Amino acid sequence: MRDTRESRLLLILLVAVAFALITVDIKGGEDSPLGPARHAAADVLGPVERGAASVVNPVANTVRAFRDTATNSGRTDQLARENTELRQKLASSDMAAGRTKQLDDLLRTAGAGGYTVKAAQVIAIGPAQGFSWTITIDAGSDDGLTRDMTVVNGQGLVGRVTTVAPTTATVLLASDPGFSAGTRLEGSGEIGFASGGGDSPMKVSLLNGKAQVKNGDRLVTFGSQSGRPFVPGVPVGKVVEVQANAGQLTKTVLVEPFVQFTRLDLVGVVVVPPRTDPRDAVLPPAPTPGQSQTPAASAQPSATAPAAPPAKPNGGN
Repeated sequence: MRDTRESRLLLILLVAVAFALITVDIKGGEDSPLGPARHAAADVLGPVERGAASVVNPVANTVRAFRDTATNSGRTDQLARENTELRQKLASSDMAAGRTKQLDDLLRTAGAGGYTVKAAQVIAIGPAQGFSWTITIDAGSDDGLTRDMTVVNGQGLVGRVTTVAPTTATVLLASDPGFSAGTRLEGSGEIGFASGGGDSPMKVSLLNGKAQVKNGDRLVTFGSQSGRPFVPGVPVGKVVEVQANAGQLTKTVLVEPFVQFTRLDLVGVVVVPPRTDPRDAVLPPAPTPGQSQTPAASAQPSATAPAAPPAKPNGGN
């Protein structure tokens, strides 16, 4: 329709009539004269509206479902991330607490024996330098380490240093079949030589074939000249079997090491040996009958125990 003066007047008239009808309908309420016409329109248009709704509603519901699923999925992912973060915090807290105890045990062992130690962390484990039972630690010549230094932790004897680099060192574990160290039996002081047994107990040959020894007896290192490769008094393990030795000059016993070699974390390298032989002083109090002995836990981060006076040479193996 063209935009003429007559069309504009017609539009104005229709708008005025519409407003008049709306006013009359509102004022009339339920008795509005337009009520019958409204009901008739509802009867005609209602089925059409319901049909359109039946087509549109599934689509709308599907859209809402996708939107809700995306929201729920996002919330689930958020909860999963929060749960992971919480687990990591708990794990870090447990690890820090465990390492603190390891360090306390290491320093207590060093203090009891009069050892000056350089603490280091185990960074690798496995074959090295032709040995099958070795670890690599994160301390080396830059930290004052040299070959044939004794390595301990809060439980006892770990091994000895075999090779040294500026920032790392290789340690031969006491469990290696090629390992050997002089030992002294607690109390009696009977001397023997221990060799590593791999996954099995260590084997100790006591020089006195008539030595009185029984299961549960404990051994410490005998020590070497100038504390190399072993300082004296380091706990080695406890006797778990006394083998028959009829007619032999020596007596063989099997010894379970105090150190758990598969769980090494923090160790201490003895950089200054003790002034005097601590003998059995580093061993924990002997358990009472019926009470099992639990060795101290191993230790962690790099720290140095208080320095001890220069060592006097010790006789040894």
